[in-house]
Order: sequence, then C-alpha cells, then structure tokens
Amino acid sequence: MSTLITPRDLPTWVPGRVLSASDGLGWKDVAHRAYLYTGLDVLVPPMDHCMIVRYRSGQTPMDRQVEGRWSRKKCVPGDFSLLTHAEMSHWHWTECISVSHTYLSGALMQRVAVDITGRSMVDVRLQDVLQAQDPIVTGIVDAITAEAEQCAPGGNIYVEGLALQLAVHLFRKYACIDIRDDTPVGPLAPRQIRRLDEYVEAHLHKGITIEQMAEAIGLGVWTFSKHFRASTGMSPHEYVVRRRLERAARLLTSDAQAIKQVAAMCGFADQAHLTRVMRSRMGTTPACLRKAGGLRPEQE
Repeated sequence: MSTLITPRDLPTWVPGRVLSASDGLGWKDVAHRAYLYTGLDVLVPPMDHCMIVRYRSGQTPMDRQVEGRWSRKKCVPGDFSLLTHAEMSHWHWTECISVSHTYLSGALMQRVAVDITGRSMVDVRLQDVLQAQDPIVTGIVDAITAEAEQCAPGGNIYVEGLALQLAVHLFRKYACIDIRDDTPVGPLAPRQIRRLDEYVEAHLHKGITIEQMAEAIGLGVWTFSKHFRASTGMSPHEYVVRRRLERAARLLTSDAQAIKQVAAMCGFADQAHLTRVMRSRMGTTPACLRKAGGLRPEQE
C-alpha cells in the first residue's frame, strides 16, 4: 500500500504557485491552499485528507483517472471536484486555472460518520466527483478561503465549525456508509473515565465544551453523550458544574484566597456567578461556606 501524503506534500507532485494557505494558523482537521496552475499531467498519490478542489478562474478540459477509469469534464469557475480519501489519481489539463483546495482530515470524517450513524464502527467512502456544482459546498469552501486570507480573530474556531458543516453535507450527499457494528449503548471504559477526569481537572478554570470532552477520549459528540450518561447518570454539562463546585468548596474551606479568585480558578464567570450557582445547587454561599470552614473572610 502506498504511503499517504499530506496536503503540504502535494506541491511535490502537483507544482503550482501558492496564492494563499492556512499554514501556521492553528487550524485543526481542516486546511486550505489556493494555487495558480499551468497545464499539467500529474499523478497524485493517496492522501491522508479528502480534498475539495474549487475552480475559481480559467476553464479547461479536465481528465482524471481513479481506480483505472478515466473520465473527462470541462471545469469552469463555480465547479468543484472531490478527491476521495486515500485514492491514487491521475490528472491532466491543458489550460491555466486558479483553484482553491480545502482538505478535511480522516479523523474529522470518521467522527462525523460515527455521530451521524450513532454507531461506533462504520466504513465510509466518499463518491468520486470530477465536476459538479453545489452552492453549499462552494459557499463553505469560499468562507474557509476567506478566513485563510483575512486571518481574523477567532478564525480557527470559526473554520472548525465550517469544516464540520462541510463534512456533514458531504456525508449526506456524496457518501456511502456501511455500518459494521450495532453495539448497544453502555458505559465508558474505566480508562476513558480516567482520561476524561484528568482532562476536566486540568481545564476546569477554562470554558469546557462537550466537543472538547468528547475529543479528549476519541469519540464523536453524539456517541460521547450517550455513553457518558450511561456511565454517570448525568449530562456532561451537569458533570462539569459539579466538578467546578467541588473545587470551589475545597478552596473556600482550605485556602484564604479572595472569592473572586476562587471563582476564576473554578471556571465561573465572576464571583456573582459562583454565588448564584452555589446557592441554587448547594443551598449556601461562598462566604457562608468559608465561614463554616473556620477561615476569616478575605479583605476585599
């Protein structure tokens, strides 16, 4: 089996002038590059990402061979091609074209497949598409391209959301999914619980999302939520809130730090937020808990 190449390796086999790229922007499971190409005849080894080619300017007859079969289309601005994961392909075109590439990782595609099917074991294969028009695909790809060019604040978070939308759409319209397992919902494995506990404890002072919790133990969000409730009898959100309150209670009864500092260390927005949650969940307040622990109120 041929070694899989990465998006950064692609220019070795398909030389062109790079117009824009997401290199160094901190994106996860999605990448972008735009190229200006002259006419080429190239072999592209199997990739570790699936690739969407969006034709931006110029037009050309495009020949592509996948699994021994040649196909030809005329590609014009607004069209896109879909290069499936881990497939060798042969491309030939004669005219100058400008294109953008959007790459989605195999890990992202697998997580989305698991979430869509609700099954832990699935085989997914995207259809081979040489030339098509789909405003949803090109709209998302263009938004990802714009983020790579603008480098705006929060771009990595925004792009990861776009990549998730794109992956879901590709599965809905261009994928064949074979379910290989119908394991009933059960609790998480002890090692997964330990890893999750360690992750939450290390990040409790920050905002923790269900997506981050699921990723910490290698599951999709939908699957994680089901197994987590089977393990704990509560939602991930309730679990995090309880852990925040447990830490706050320990600090308030054993440490003389200001209540506002305790709130920040436990991931609450501010002292008032901590007070509201503690009163509603525990029937007390930070000040009362501190007093009951025998510590003097801090000087505000």
